[in-house]
Amino acid sequence: MDPSLDDSLRLHFVGNATLLLQYRDLSLLTDPNFLHRGQRAHLGYGLVSRRLTEPALDPADLPSLDAVVLSHLHGDHWDRRARRHLSRSLPIVTTPHASRRLQGVHGFHRAVGLRTWQEETVRRGETQVRVTALPGRHAGHPVLRRLLPPVMGSLLEFGPADEPPRHRLYVSGDTLPFDGLEEIARRFPGPDLAVLHLGGTTLPGGFVVTMDGRQGAKLARLVRARLILPVHYGDYTVFRSPIDDFLAEADRAGLADRVVHCRHGQRAVLRPGGGPPVVL
Repeated sequence: MDPSLDDSLRLHFVGNATLLLQYRDLSLLTDPNFLHRGQRAHLGYGLVSRRLTEPALDPADLPSLDAVVLSHLHGDHWDRRARRHLSRSLPIVTTPHASRRLQGVHGFHRAVGLRTWQEETVRRGETQVRVTALPGRHAGHPVLRRLLPPVMGSLLEFGPADEPPRHRLYVSGDTLPFDGLEEIARRFPGPDLAVLHLGGTTLPGGFVVTMDGRQGAKLARLVRARLILPVHYGDYTVFRSPIDDFLAEADRAGLADRVVHCRHGQRAVLRPGGGPPVVL
């Protein structure tokens, strides 16, 4: 790595909503999903979805991790391969619902459940990331919301310990637009990067439970991030809104120059203080 990039954030898009984020010597993984093409993710109540893509990394390829940030407990975000191969001593920052199950059923005793606006700081030496739980809503219909696991967005703030953050990332989680998201923009305006979970996930009966391209562009306008990274599209049969839908909507909204064109398996380097990302 070029020494001039030492304070940069390195990002590897593993697939679906799985990102490997590395700042200095700290490594963070989001929503670990390592199922292979053709394997089925369990979504609850007998619903399954077949994976259409291969993950860019296998659990054995991961560096030593400092923590996982898990938006919610669904089989395309936390699967049986992650459960089998990740260390039971790994800190997992997630929802209270997911932390109870991870601790009580699966033995991940360092799972931490955050309520909205609560935060947890993960450190490695003199480097840290502060994770703040943000509002999210997986479904619009109140009955369906009760059936689906609670979901959280997150603000990830990377930097030297006890100093102002060098990188601020908003990760939407599997949310649909709703009024509660406006408070995120008020409390944490202008993050460096917005990671948007898209795909237009559609369940039997036509229920849409993640953002399509139009909704993703609407949220991008709301949070006013310097850069936008679309994820969570094209990986599973339940995804009905392709990435081209979002790119077209972003172009119409005047956001095209903010989109980071980092596709499955690619890496990006984000420099502190602005400047264009480097996609590798």
